[in-house]
Amino acid sequence: MMKMGHVRLEPPLILAPMAGITDQYFRLLLKRIGGVGLVTMEFISSEALTRGNEKTRHMMQFSEEERPLAIQIYGSHPERMAEAAEFVQALGADVVDINMGCPANKVLKGCAGAALMGDLDLARDIVRAVRRRVPLPLTVKFRVGLDERRANYLELGRICEGEGADAVALHARTARQMFMGAADWRHICRLKEILSIPVSGNGDVQTPEDALALWRATGCDGVMIGRAAVKNPWIFRQIAAVRAGAAPREPATEERRDLILYHFSLLREREEERVALHKIRTFTGWYTHGLPNGRVLRQKINSLTSVAQFIDEIEGFFQILLAA
Repeated sequence: MMKMGHVRLEPPLILAPMAGITDQYFRLLLKRIGGVGLVTMEFISSEALTRGNEKTRHMMQFSEEERPLAIQIYGSHPERMAEAAEFVQALGADVVDINMGCPANKVLKGCAGAALMGDLDLARDIVRAVRRRVPLPLTVKFRVGLDERRANYLELGRICEGEGADAVALHARTARQMFMGAADWRHICRLKEILSIPVSGNGDVQTPEDALALWRATGCDGVMIGRAAVKNPWIFRQIAAVRAGAAPREPATEERRDLILYHFSLLREREEERVALHKIRTFTGWYTHGLPNGRVLRQKINSLTSVAQFIDEIEGFFQILLAA
């Protein structure tokens, strides 16, 4: 069990925020599969949120079924970040998370995300402003540093703890690495050694065995998973099983089919055709990874022009798999 303020996570497994991926539909899927302790919304721009951007506020919808839920905000202005945190609290989120690790250029150019690791005074001001404004459990996610030469994650971790953060998460790569190369879990171990607040580890957890190896190697309190959960939404359930001493169960073909069709039915019902088509194309690529003839299906759907055609094609694809 892991605690973030008054929020208890059991199991201590966290869905990392991912733009365009961890929307309400995907979060609901993971909750219904089971095993995930905390889901995190797509990261939210504090500027857009506090200026009343309707698209941003639409993204922030969630249901009671998703709890506990964290909303991650990013920005470079302490007062705006504090206002955004107040909005997150008013929405009823369980945790507010500050993004100091995103390496995307559009975020870095705004001196937000991982760029804050290049200005620790500003990073301190942001954590302090948010902490003073909201009693909600507060967490901060960051990387090793902008690059290896500027690896200042230990100092940032101390700042977060000193300013009242309830927990931190470390992606064990630098911003320059993006998602390339190997995550160096030794950094997670060092951060855990110097902090008294909970530390979650993130990076290169692809299998249940990887998650156990991360816990053993670092002593971290929680494990955060991002990209691996998209290819294998059952990974949290599998890790929870392994932690309990059971064998991880692979999803049956029928279960895989039903999950995909359920996800797509939600998109079809609630989103505009254009948005639903884009998301279905994206998720089909991940969901069919490693399946027989998955590449053929992915190529075929690129020419389809309606959600109904997608659904029919995917149903036919699984019908052939199940008959084989």
